[in-house]
Amino acid sequence: MEDTRYKKLTLLHSNDMHGDFLAENVSDELVGGVSMLSGYISKVKAEEKNVLYCIAGDMFRGSVIDSEYLGYSTIEIMNMLSPDVVTIGNHETDYGLSHLLFMEKCARFPIINANLYIKANGVRLFRPYYIAEIDGMKILFIGILTEQVMSSAANEKIIGSLVDIADAADEVKKICDTFNGVDIDFTVLLTHIGFENDKKLAASLDPALGIDVIVGGHSHTFMDEPAKVNDILIVQAGTGTDQIGRFDIVIDTDTNSVASYTWKAVPITASTCPNDSRMTDLINELKTQTDLKYGRVIRRLDCELHHENRYKQTTLGSFITDIYQAITKADLMLNTSGSVRTLSLGPIVTLGDMMNCCPFGGPLYTFNVTGAQLKKMICYICRDEVWEGDAHEFYQLSLNWHIVYDRSRHEVTEMLYKGKEVTDEQLIRLCLRSYDMNNIENFMGISRKEIEQTSKISIAVTDAKDTLYEYLENAPEIPAYPAADDRLIIK
Repeated sequence: MEDTRYKKLTLLHSNDMHGDFLAENVSDELVGGVSMLSGYISKVKAEEKNVLYCIAGDMFRGSVIDSEYLGYSTIEIMNMLSPDVVTIGNHETDYGLSHLLFMEKCARFPIINANLYIKANGVRLFRPYYIAEIDGMKILFIGILTEQVMSSAANEKIIGSLVDIADAADEVKKICDTFNGVDIDFTVLLTHIGFENDKKLAASLDPALGIDVIVGGHSHTFMDEPAKVNDILIVQAGTGTDQIGRFDIVIDTDTNSVASYTWKAVPITASTCPNDSRMTDLINELKTQTDLKYGRVIRRLDCELHHENRYKQTTLGSFITDIYQAITKADLMLNTSGSVRTLSLGPIVTLGDMMNCCPFGGPLYTFNVTGAQLKKMICYICRDEVWEGDAHEFYQLSLNWHIVYDRSRHEVTEMLYKGKEVTDEQLIRLCLRSYDMNNIENFMGISRKEIEQTSKISIAVTDAKDTLYEYLENAPEIPAYPAADDRLIIK
């Protein structure tokens, strides 16, 4: 007699795809892209009986194909990819919360999130969970989003003020308790909060809730094996489409627990993954349309610039920041590291390259701060939470600055501008993006009210993105190639 107690589930997962739709040639082999990714998913579904595919947020941003169509092209690509369930990431809100709600209606797959609420009536913005029924099993997925989404919501003066985010552990408990009387065989938290926060969330959950796996995103974590916290397996699949996570799990349907499992990050390469020709046709059509508009060369740089680590000064980050400083004539530009979206740029730069590298618009603001206030801001930007992975943002500094921050003393020990020491009373003209201006207290530890006691806040540029592209294409001179290492030194 067949033993039906143990059943196998193959769970495939992606996260932080960020518009990585095209295959790239790496060491003479094609790697990544949604055509081969789709081919691999189809291959696994043909080989295995019970297969589910989920995405842990941030489908949007990262390519011209996505940004030109404000995410609609991405939804069409995902419709063809046919995930069983998706949770939203913080970049799904980049085009606005109302636009995201429209995109949800265009999706032919469930989009879930349990912890975004409308303040006035306590109603969730999205479907909080999804139950997949397969081979007699009920698989519960619950979507959880990082608090960073509220930083983007701050840009939406009306809708953003009406939305709030709830504690992840509380929302998970509510939903799991709701299904106490239902025979849920396996429970997956589909999160977009970052690997370190996934571990904290797992540690805080009551084992009686029955959480088996956390499939995460947001921190772009590459893993060799799952982490295990509080008997919960935690995984991520890096970023992009160069790989996909794969769980092969044997579920004990009597105890609703994991009897055994294997997990690996599977490379998406031409040698191992078939190509989905229908997906290739869609991608080629979209690429042809965008290439006509964005394929023109706007600048040739002397060398390739790099942004290999968003938590340190980089040559590419400094280069972009220097341009903003030159445009606004500010003394100092603090530019969000996360606003630079590619790892490199140049030496040939097309308009499409710039769209991929710096896709975010919005105003640039300028205002005065004192030397003492700037030191306070730098200390907050460099606080311990940054290096522990809990802080939202880090910043690139524009040229002519040399700041030394001592982590052991939690203070700025040296601050020079154009080689001269900055005094506590000295006024410095500072430039920020609108995203940072709207979240200045959370990101920099100083309130807007405190700034307004010293200075009027002015809009220097109405759209950072368009002005950046125009300057790079037409300026006879651009800032000197940056020596990034000595701008902000962390000891």
